[in-house]
Amino acid sequence: MPKLRVHAFSLSLDGYGAGPNQDIDNPLGVGGRALHEWAFATRTFRRLFDADGGSTGIDDEFAARGFANIGTWILGRNMFGPVRGPWPDDSGKGWWGDNPPYHTPVFVLTQYPRASLAMSGGTTFHFVTDGIEAALKRAIEAAGDRDVRLGGGVATIRQYLRAGLIDEMHLAIAPVLLGSGEHLLAGIDAAALGYHCVEDVPTPNATHVVIAKHRP
Repeated sequence: MPKLRVHAFSLSLDGYGAGPNQDIDNPLGVGGRALHEWAFATRTFRRLFDADGGSTGIDDEFAARGFANIGTWILGRNMFGPVRGPWPDDSGKGWWGDNPPYHTPVFVLTQYPRASLAMSGGTTFHFVTDGIEAALKRAIEAAGDRDVRLGGGVATIRQYLRAGLIDEMHLAIAPVLLGSGEHLLAGIDAAALGYHCVEDVPTPNATHVVIAKHRP
């Protein structure tokens, strides 16, 4: 069975996955960019944007694992782009420019219908208005024998986590305190939902933790 996987989701030491006051100038919230410095430095991340260089080693290995055997993605609306509310038209192409880094079908959760958007590099955004389970069903069907990657943001991961639908989640805990923002696990009893830690690897840049759901 295909798995629903979260990879390279960065958290602060105090549990925030995004800073406060997210807007077009601060897509990760104020201070949120610091959570991802471990990833920005890796060879895997730099190759996504056709840049040379980048670090190898443990951080890069965790970044690369997030693209292995991935057939489709699911994103929350805010991960697609900065527009909020009803779509003014179909011209907005999101945060990522003409060649987004997904290179697969991507299913975007939204309350507002919009036609699918084909981009360069094999990415096509499909906008899903009938909930997280409908998006997952469509993503699994499109992924074939590969897995589905859940890209975030925080609110979207919390929905899938509460529903027990995530099979595996890699969290990269950065040595940063945000103090406020969007908290990933507040009010969620992950242990009661069947999740347990299967991997815990520290580096100078982040502590990589993998939790997985036990399925009979």
